[in-house]
Amino acid sequence: MPEKPIAFALNPDLDGMALARKYADLGRVQINDFLVAEAAEALHLALRARSDWVQLVNSGDKVFELSRPARDAMATNQRAALDNAVYAGARSGFQYRYESLRVPDDAAARDASSDPLAHFATWLSKGEARDLLRTVTGAEAITFADAQATAYAPGDFLTAHDDDVAGKHRHAAYVFGLTPVWRPEWGGLLLFHDGDGTAMNGFSPVHNTLNLFRVPQVHSVTEVTRAAAYRRYSITGWLRSSAG
Repeated sequence: MPEKPIAFALNPDLDGMALARKYADLGRVQINDFLVAEAAEALHLALRARSDWVQLVNSGDKVFELSRPARDAMATNQRAALDNAVYAGARSGFQYRYESLRVPDDAAARDASSDPLAHFATWLSKGEARDLLRTVTGAEAITFADAQATAYAPGDFLTAHDDDVAGKHRHAAYVFGLTPVWRPEWGGLLLFHDGDGTAMNGFSPVHNTLNLFRVPQVHSVTEVTRAAAYRRYSITGWLRSSAG
């Protein structure tokens, strides 16, 4: 019997205009209790139950994808060599390692999918959700949200970057946290950097919280430590327009 679709709905108590004022001042805002609680919990459980996560690791502009079975099959020396290469890349350049579940950008492909992640991306791209995001960001040109689920395990991180890619028409970026229990000292912090590369401030992972920020803006995700009891789950992406 197919699982019942998740009924996505905004928290009715959100004040879009108050959030818009904060966003206008800082270029970013944290929206707590973004969804009704039942929807956020159902989405979190759906992510934890998935076994088809793919680890993404870059080497310069090249991206390598490793399934969990492929990583389990690696010899100890192969794992060590990969770790060394990843950390070496992070010393002086753009480097990341985390797990991902991708969502198609194409609306028809999303509609045909049974994946709740695709349904979430569709919901975020129209109706009450898109109206709120347009209000908060002041970007009426937003037509859709792209999306991927991410899971950061101990040792995973994302170094500084600004999301500004020609032709993508990105107005804002978002990170929707789906980890019910997290301590800031476990890492996985979304940090924002000033012009000389010094981190200004950031957000700790908080369940059912949407972190929204203007593009371009330099940011990073700090390494998750070995003390973390859970993966850092989230859905991330950009609010985009179909044209410039």
